[in-house]
Amino acid sequence: MPPKGKKKGGNEESDEGFMKAARFGRVKNNLSMGFVGLPNVGKSTLTNLLAGAMHAEAANYPFCTIDPNVVTCVVPDQKFKYLVECWKPPSVVPAVLKVVDIAGLIRGASEGAGLGNAFLSHIAAVDGIFHLVRAFDSDEVVHVDDSVDPIRDLDTIESELCLKDKATLEKVLDLEKERMRKEKGVARSADVPLPDHVESAFQKCKDLLEANTPVQTGEFTGAEVDVIKDWGLITTKPQVYVVNLSKRNFIRKASKWLPKIKEWIDAHGGGQILPMSCEFEQTVYDLREDPAAQQAFLDECTQEAADLGLKGKAFECKTVIPRIVRSGRAALCLQSFYTAGPKEVRAWTIQKGTLAPQAAGVIHTDFERGFIKAEVANFDDFKALHQGAASMAKVKENGKYRQEGKTYGMQEGDIVVFMHNVTASKKK
Repeated sequence: MPPKGKKKGGNEESDEGFMKAARFGRVKNNLSMGFVGLPNVGKSTLTNLLAGAMHAEAANYPFCTIDPNVVTCVVPDQKFKYLVECWKPPSVVPAVLKVVDIAGLIRGASEGAGLGNAFLSHIAAVDGIFHLVRAFDSDEVVHVDDSVDPIRDLDTIESELCLKDKATLEKVLDLEKERMRKEKGVARSADVPLPDHVESAFQKCKDLLEANTPVQTGEFTGAEVDVIKDWGLITTKPQVYVVNLSKRNFIRKASKWLPKIKEWIDAHGGGQILPMSCEFEQTVYDLREDPAAQQAFLDECTQEAADLGLKGKAFECKTVIPRIVRSGRAALCLQSFYTAGPKEVRAWTIQKGTLAPQAAGVIHTDFERGFIKAEVANFDDFKALHQGAASMAKVKENGKYRQEGKTYGMQEGDIVVFMHNVTASKKK
């Protein structure tokens, strides 16, 4: 089993890795994750589980399958749940994450084999990747390569992504030179020197791809990042590695493949590993209408681990679907702030580092345009002080209700009221 991250202080290494990857991404609030893997590794099953498992937390949210292979998943959030229980409003709108089930890749996809170009264009359309790897044996589920070998599968997927990026990179310098000619207004036949940061960015990307390593794991300057953003490289996207185990191995929290998978990932730039089991999760989900039976199944699995001498909190069996959703969101560097009142409690999605005026603009563009200030309460302060009241009165009495200006960086879990003033333009 791969070592667990530190509990306190967040997962500094993980957060830093995600921030490195997210620097290449779009600055938007409606980003998406896509499942990538070989055929028959569990992508569709897990996508459906992600879509359905969390819906009970917000029964009146209009869930939808955007497409047969695109779903929206509710982001599990205990702070949001607490605010809903406090205000009990008629309207409840949680944060969601869009997840795409991308068709299975096979060797040669970068050259058009299988769904080839369609597969790669679907990856290009998402903002982050759930890299799903099969580590379970089953006579009923045929492996595309006839045997289970996660390391070979990881090599296949990463090789195809890097090969596609290498093909893209071959055209980059010519495109950059053409852009420079246009900027300088010189003839197309003229040879123009490229800036040093473009040359260095190209060489660093080339070296990483030759080593079969995602570009997003490299060290780049700000200027290099800015040019790489325009090159459309697939491996600049943040990746979360999800390992699909058998139910038995998930209960034991062990598999002969996990140490080898971790070693492979560390050798290819590192990344977060999430062991799970579609077999286990499907059973948990199928029992959702009978909570007593569902709990009995979880207790039975925990006891199975205990009978093997595996005891303690680490071996308590529970669903990891919420963790997968949260990990996808963290990979995209997204966070929530809340608006709460008697009519509605809503979680709004923003990127980490967003300033108060831009956060206000997520609610309505007029809020950003006419931003005056943000009245902010920290969730932990509210929970500690409100004494059961659906009100900020006690928070204010204790001096924990703040007024913030245009330079305030929004924090995860802020409860906010934005003050704004937009004067309508006079009719001519």
